[in-house]
Amino acid sequence: MHIHRLPDGLVRQLFRLRKPRALHRLATAGSKGSIIKIAKKISASPPAALALAVGLGFTSAPVFAARDSAPRIALVGYKAVPVHYTPLNKMIMFVRINGQLVNLLVDTGSNQLMLDADVAQSLGLRPSQRGLYYIRFTEIQGQLLPVGYADSVTAGDMNFGSNLIVLRNPSRSGAERSHVDGVLGLDILLRHKAVINCRSRLVFFKVDQRRRTNLAAIAGSENFVRVPLDRAQNGALTVPCSVNGRIGRLAVDTGAFVTTFDESFIESLHIPSEPTRLVARFPNRVERKIRVANIDDLKIGRFKVSAKKFGVAGLPYFVLWQGGTKISGILGLDTLYNSQAIIDLDGMDLFLK
Repeated sequence: MHIHRLPDGLVRQLFRLRKPRALHRLATAGSKGSIIKIAKKISASPPAALALAVGLGFTSAPVFAARDSAPRIALVGYKAVPVHYTPLNKMIMFVRINGQLVNLLVDTGSNQLMLDADVAQSLGLRPSQRGLYYIRFTEIQGQLLPVGYADSVTAGDMNFGSNLIVLRNPSRSGAERSHVDGVLGLDILLRHKAVINCRSRLVFFKVDQRRRTNLAAIAGSENFVRVPLDRAQNGALTVPCSVNGRIGRLAVDTGAFVTTFDESFIESLHIPSEPTRLVARFPNRVERKIRVANIDDLKIGRFKVSAKKFGVAGLPYFVLWQGGTKISGILGLDTLYNSQAIIDLDGMDLFLK
C-alpha cells in the first residue's frame, strides 16, 4: 500500500526536519550517489504526505528515531542483513541482482520478488523465454505480469542464488520511485526462513538448516509477547486482533506505511473518524481516501497496543479477502516498529513488546 495526497489537496509543511542519522551515515560513506541524493532531499524538504501524516498523529518513528535500546537478539546459524528506513516508513534493503545494486522494499504483503520493468531492463533482465514464442507470465491480483530470470541475487553476505523475478509496471511518482526499485517478497523470505527485527533494522536469513533456534524462549526472556502467524490460502500472513472486544484479523504487511482498518469494521464499532487528504494506493491503481480514528482498545493476540490514531479506509475486496480469510485491516510498519516487532518466518510467530 502506498500513500499520496489528492491532486487538488493543499498540504502545508508542518515542521522542519534534521537529516536522519541513519541516512546521514549512509550519505557520508561516499560510495552510493543515490543515497546521498536521498539524504539531501530529505534534509531540504520532507515529503508533504509525511508531514501531514505526522501532524495528524500517525507515527514516523522509523525514519527519524535514533537507534535506541532495542534488544540485540543474536541468532546462531543465520546471516544478518541490515535494512534502513526511508520517508513514509519504507523498509529498504540493498540487494545485488546479477551484480548490480538495487533498492528493494522488504514487503511481507507480497508473495513475489519484483522489479520495476524499466529497472529490470536497465539491468539487462527480460522475460523468460523458450524458443521464439513462449514468455512466462504470472497473475497477481488480476494482472498478468511477465517473469524474468536472474542468475544471482545477493544481499550483504547472503547469497540467495538464482531466482525468478516478476516485472511490474511502475505506477508511482518520481519522488516515490527514487527510493524503491522493487520488492523483496515472501518467496525469498519464507524460503530462507527469515527473521525480521523491525526495531534493530536487521533481517536474519537461515543458512544452517540443521540448527534449531528456540526464538520463542529467547524473545520471552526479553518480555516479548508471542502472537501466532497464520498463512492464508493466497499466502498472506495474518494475526488475530480485537478492537473494543470485537474479534478480527490483521494482514501483517511491512510494505504498508501505516496500520489501516477497514471502514466498515470501524463503523460497526461506532468509532468516529476524521477525514484527511491522504490517499492509499493499492495494486490495479485502486485508490481509497484515508480517514483517522482514535482507537483506545486494540489488542494483537494478547498484546495491547498503546492508544493512538490509526488509518481508516474502505479496503478493496481483494485486500479484505486474503484467500478464504476476511481481514479487518492491515498491520503496517508504524505499529510494528513501535511495538519492537520480530517476525519469525521459521517458527511462524510475531513477537511484540
